[in-house]
Amino acid sequence: MYALIDCNNFYASCERVFNPSLIGVPIVVLSNNDGCVIARSNEAKKLGISMGAPAFQHDAVFKRNGVKVFSANFPLYGDMSRRVMSILSSYSPQQEIYSIDECFLDFTGMDIDFKSYGLKIKQNVEKWTAIPVSVGIAPTKALAKLANRIAKKFPAETEGSYVIDSEEKRVKALKWVHVEDIWGVGRKNAKKLYAIGANRAFDFVNLPESWVLKNMTITGLNLQKELKGIPAIDMVAVEKKQSIATTRTFENDMNTFNEVKERIVTFTSMSAAKLREQQSLCSRMVVFIETNRFKETETQYYPSILVKLPFPTNSTLELVKFANWGLKQIFKDHLHYKRAGVVLMNFEDANQYQPSLFFNSNPKHKVLMEKIDALNKKFHRDAVRLGGQDKRKHKMRQEHLSGRFTTDIKDIITAVI
Repeated sequence: MYALIDCNNFYASCERVFNPSLIGVPIVVLSNNDGCVIARSNEAKKLGISMGAPAFQHDAVFKRNGVKVFSANFPLYGDMSRRVMSILSSYSPQQEIYSIDECFLDFTGMDIDFKSYGLKIKQNVEKWTAIPVSVGIAPTKALAKLANRIAKKFPAETEGSYVIDSEEKRVKALKWVHVEDIWGVGRKNAKKLYAIGANRAFDFVNLPESWVLKNMTITGLNLQKELKGIPAIDMVAVEKKQSIATTRTFENDMNTFNEVKERIVTFTSMSAAKLREQQSLCSRMVVFIETNRFKETETQYYPSILVKLPFPTNSTLELVKFANWGLKQIFKDHLHYKRAGVVLMNFEDANQYQPSLFFNSNPKHKVLMEKIDALNKKFHRDAVRLGGQDKRKHKMRQEHLSGRFTTDIKDIITAVI
């Protein structure tokens, strides 16, 4: 048996943990620079606010309905996710973190009452983090996804935890869910299924395997097997990223080398910290800059350069040096730049790398980077930074940003007795 645990309206729930007065109030969370809606509470969904909706187009709706608007607070959401996932890892010997707010647990070989166990998981996560979750348990991962959907859709009947543990429940669930709502089907395949009259998951399961293989490849065939109750999708260990990108659109156009260089140094520093976090080294990077493509009367220029490093490294000092060299090769004066970015790639495991006889990263940097990372983790991300980084504190438009209650000592909640 497998379980799929999903945090309900995760971003909105994180905001409510530290401001309980928001419970029952419609909430939307906006993307970087407060551009579009990327998360909604159930109350906001009922108002017809759609995902991806430009925020400025809904200002009147927000004000008229008392919608609370928040800028995306990723440090807070990431830390709350780590807390939830840490708790969930104690309920199974094998965990697969599927996204920031979802994970699978493998219950193979566990002789337990699955309904009671699911409720226990739900109650403890909510008690210890105040994040509401839904639990779906079933013989396969795809059916666990479906069971979770039922638990979330019918909280009163299921208490937030639903188990598909019989043929009757499996068939009933398949007849209930539409094909576009099946985990892994996607819009393109949903259109193919609707075109042949397969409207529900039950119809999809009963299609000839030859048709599924031809039209939906082996991925679709494995999904069909899973919905039949035959395990075909294995648990996946968390894999390291194969590339790390940090890109931003500037709030204002920049036309001097030093202005753009500050941004490139900042982006490289952010990427290097992520690289060290997963204990990797990189030997290639891409640096790019872009002019403002919306100013059609101005010269347009979108260059990029692949920088091949002489040795693999995760040192911020060394990566910044290479990034600055790359920027010098592509930068042109008298243009107005609106966007830039750095992409790190070609990774190696830092713990398995065999140093070269001639070209290597400075060994002193390893200890220095460890100290810097430890200080930034203890205090906040920019407690220790390079002198060449952008010195501005507010690089994005975040007019509705809540506090970093769990990661910044300045924002810690205080209690008045």
